[in-house]
Amino acid sequence: MSFQEKLSNPNMAQKEVKEAFISNLSGTTLAENLLGLILSALCVTCRGLILMYFVGPSGVSSWKRLLLIDFIMLVASLVLSCTVLSDVLHWVVLVLAAVLVLSVVQIYNQRKRYSHQNLKEVIGSFYETSLDMNYIPFVTLFRVFVNIKTGISILAVDFPIFPRRYAKAETYGTGIMDFGVAAFVFANALVSPEARQRTKNISLSKFSFVIKQIIAVWPLVFLGFARLISIKAVDYHEHISEYGLHWNFFFTLAIVRILSSFLLILCPVRSSWILSASIAIGYQLLLETTNLKQFILHGSDGKDTRIGFINANREGLFSLLGYLAVYMAGVQTGVYIMKKRTLVVDWIKVQGFLLMSFLILWLLLHVCEALTEHVSRRMANLSFVLWTVGQSLFFLMIYMLADLVLVFVKVISGISNVPSSWNILLGSSQHEKDKTLLKNSPFKKVDKTTVHFCLIEAVSRNQLLFFLQSNILTGLVNLIIDTVHSNSFVSLFVIVLYMFCNCFIVYILHINDITLKFW
Repeated sequence: MSFQEKLSNPNMAQKEVKEAFISNLSGTTLAENLLGLILSALCVTCRGLILMYFVGPSGVSSWKRLLLIDFIMLVASLVLSCTVLSDVLHWVVLVLAAVLVLSVVQIYNQRKRYSHQNLKEVIGSFYETSLDMNYIPFVTLFRVFVNIKTGISILAVDFPIFPRRYAKAETYGTGIMDFGVAAFVFANALVSPEARQRTKNISLSKFSFVIKQIIAVWPLVFLGFARLISIKAVDYHEHISEYGLHWNFFFTLAIVRILSSFLLILCPVRSSWILSASIAIGYQLLLETTNLKQFILHGSDGKDTRIGFINANREGLFSLLGYLAVYMAGVQTGVYIMKKRTLVVDWIKVQGFLLMSFLILWLLLHVCEALTEHVSRRMANLSFVLWTVGQSLFFLMIYMLADLVLVFVKVISGISNVPSSWNILLGSSQHEKDKTLLKNSPFKKVDKTTVHFCLIEAVSRNQLLFFLQSNILTGLVNLIIDTVHSNSFVSLFVIVLYMFCNCFIVYILHINDITLKFW
């Protein structure tokens, strides 16, 4: 029975209709996935320029107005892009890119009125600009926007205004939501103790360190059981082929973290990419040379039964290998990014390395799909690992580009502070020049409180809380509203209101200097 037949069948329970609404889908194109990532980076950059133009001691400075600016530019714009603007997304990206370029040109032209430097000298000054290494903003942006995009998608997918091609693919495909869990795994690996080289200085033995990591994941295990019990208790609709009957996202994160700790005491952290490649290739060989693939897709009897724990949760259990490979790739990336660099020119080289790595992985993805099979989130196969790691590198790359654009604007405008962007350090050789530039700048300096009143920092501060409340509010909305039959206006209103509530809670906590943790 097709979904339309189920939808019009009066005997179908609402739970079955919702399950059918998010099942048997095939995803979208690789290019459209990248467009969505580019849009978020453009929104970050445009938001930075808006704050440079309009925020300062004599401009907009109240937390309410700053929250509104951040919400419109960073969240509401993404809600619109995956709903009413989804069919014209390429035009949205082109228009925003054009606005950004024209704005930077306008700022540069204003600079020329009080500075006699030519463009070559400006670019040279930009290359030699020193940056504060205590904070790497594009890593924070990556982690925050994985959370924000996930928060939007988990509710929006239940409404017809959210294109079905964006939802998770059933077996093979690259829906926008298929990137979610792998992005979380990669984001956690980027800032793991191993990636930051914190394990070098610990006095614990390697075995004690692993035990400590096992204990550290208990909140994820607790949340996994809490989610399992709550979903079964209210008979909430589930996409069973995603993880299985009892498995979920939290269990995957916890087990991957534990397994990685074991592996990284046996293998040098700087060789994590070898572990990543070995796991992904070895797992793909198992899928190709044994009946494991048939077992994952169709169960032990070939009829998709769910009898027995392993059979019931086969997708969640075996996909751990793919996610473990993603995690190891994330650790390797984190080790590379966390190296000490101070000059802009050094980070431009990192940009080039990420671009080259992305292109290589994209090429390998097409080769892998031609020789084996297409991307499958359900199995987390080799194609899935190549796609998600490559897309994660692209995500990092465009956020780094956004940060560098904001640094360039700081250099040519003399603005000292922009929320969630690199802080410029004034070196001795350029100190007097930059000091004069700041003094004579026609732009308004950003008030220091503006840096504190920042939605990105708010979400970053309480990321787990943001994700938890997103899940809870998603469940409440689905229990209250018949999402599948909602019209476009109601759908858009509910999604925007839901995301505003999510952002407002963490924002209030942040401006009051509160971090909520229960462990």
